[in-house]
Amino acid sequence: MINQNNVTSFADLAVEHRIVKMPLFERVNLMVDWHEIEKEISKHYQKGKSVDGRKSYSSLILFKMLLLQNWYGLSDEAIEENVRDRISFSKFCCIAMDEKVPDSTVLCRFRTALSKHNAFESLLTLINFRLSENNLMVTKGVIVDASVTPTLRKPRGKKEYESVVEDRKEDATDVPKTKLVQIIKPNVDPEAAWIKKAGKLHYGYKQHVITNQEGFILGIHTTAANESDIKNLEKTLNTVSLKPRTPVHADKGYASEENNKILIAKKLKNRIMKKAKKNSPLLEIEKKINKKISQTRYKIERTFGSTHRWFKAGIARYVGKAKTHSQHLLQAICYNLYRMPVAV
Repeated sequence: MINQNNVTSFADLAVEHRIVKMPLFERVNLMVDWHEIEKEISKHYQKGKSVDGRKSYSSLILFKMLLLQNWYGLSDEAIEENVRDRISFSKFCCIAMDEKVPDSTVLCRFRTALSKHNAFESLLTLINFRLSENNLMVTKGVIVDASVTPTLRKPRGKKEYESVVEDRKEDATDVPKTKLVQIIKPNVDPEAAWIKKAGKLHYGYKQHVITNQEGFILGIHTTAANESDIKNLEKTLNTVSLKPRTPVHADKGYASEENNKILIAKKLKNRIMKKAKKNSPLLEIEKKINKKISQTRYKIERTFGSTHRWFKAGIARYVGKAKTHSQHLLQAICYNLYRMPVAV
């Protein structure tokens, strides 16, 4: 194993005879330009020396640990332990056997720093571009849909309010007014919201996702769970750059005159399923159109199901919309790399 300083240690030589199969890691290393990734991260995360003069951990090591964390559905503490314990994880991160593994607090600060600068969006774009260059991600059409990401930090019990006195001007002579403000209880994510889906209440966020026709994730827009899908089509489309006349597939939940105008303005083909109106059922031709669209649109449901099944992605791990958005983007990067076919 070669460490981050390009030096092979005696400890590495001692375990070199141990055969470690890493098909996923080998495919990723073959396809991803890590120098390009590190260069992009350096725009948002400045590495240097700590207060006591020790050299900081490479940003590339920390990013690879985030990938491993999401691929295997591990916590910050668990990924630290696994990188320290598993030879395959250490090799992927380029950490020599005699080197220290970054602890969970370093990893947390690194993720937070990238979240503040929306760095994960540019990293997803960079990796997708690399896959497209190698003809591993072809985009002839796109699919848009939304999925709820619940959080365990939900309000419990009845809402509680307190009276708050409003500020008044110095020259005001009237009696100060009071207003009722809801009390945010501890361990509750205040940026999340309630939504009722399939007869069940969920508290959390919603990821509005755009994929190519094969289900590879191109872009994500994150909102509170109570925001309407139909009102977020334009913001979701703005997360990617699409060529004119690209077909946009979506279910009937996105059908509206406003969205039709948005697609026309962006010069995109409208492949939104038709929706019946009051006293105006669908015509037979419209039913056939819907069936044709559904043959492509369903693939995004497979994307949601796979990320939940493979990476335990069905729950928000962090507090706040910004960090949950970063979680969505990291899971998208991991999903695209995991599904990446072997280059011929």
